[in-house]
Amino acid sequence: MNRKALIQEIKAKSSYLCTGLDTQIEKLPAHLSSDGNGLLEFNKAIIENTIPYSVAYKVNTAFYEQYGRKGWEWMEETLSYLPTNTLRIADAKRGDIGNTSTMYAKAFFEAMDFDAITVSPYMGEDSIRPFLEFENKWVICLALTSNAGHSDFQLTEENGKRLYEKVIETVCKWGSEEQLMFVVGATRAEKVAEIRRIIPNHFLLVPGVGAQGGSLQDISAAGLNADAGLLVNASRSILYASNGEDFAEAAAREAQLLASEMKTYL
Repeated sequence: MNRKALIQEIKAKSSYLCTGLDTQIEKLPAHLSSDGNGLLEFNKAIIENTIPYSVAYKVNTAFYEQYGRKGWEWMEETLSYLPTNTLRIADAKRGDIGNTSTMYAKAFFEAMDFDAITVSPYMGEDSIRPFLEFENKWVICLALTSNAGHSDFQLTEENGKRLYEKVIETVCKWGSEEQLMFVVGATRAEKVAEIRRIIPNHFLLVPGVGAQGGSLQDISAAGLNADAGLLVNASRSILYASNGEDFAEAAAREAQLLASEMKTYL
């Protein structure tokens, strides 16, 4: 999915919602089986009921990898449920020496046909470059995250510039706004305006709205640009809006609520 198609989907749905599929078997509603069949039934129902409001879906691969070979199969099956007019993100946070990154890129972009993958920039250009070689695929680079330990490295300052700012400026030299996004946590809304001055046109993937307490209003005010430029992710607040038989309908209501608010900001 290229940038033009993504923007068209945002305009068509008046939404920049990304739904996270961080599904855990132990959190499935009681009426579903506590196994892969239950997980897939749950994911399919969530997707079918949130499609009208979601322009992207983010599959956190760790939630599937934990189950070994079967988990990878469930992830691929889940991916097959996603329509091609939504951006399908592998939240895998990969990044390694060049030939290893090439294999990761082939796994997620060719074998599984994800549209995008999250990457860690710590090992430098040769760890990210292989992902950028794929046409109509997105590389989503970690920049300023919302976890408690973000300050251990990301806020380190040298010559008046913080590390996350250097990461953004440097990575932008390796690719274009047609293929690069950056992860900025929703709980860092006060920094989004500063980041926008560095990258006014790039898309930002913003996790942390909903269960993690990030403010959609604050993120939107600071981060929206002419093309929207934001993909705001919500996972638990949508997935587990209800633990009853109405879980899919409740997920749809939560997604619709977020999308309706987004529409007022566009």
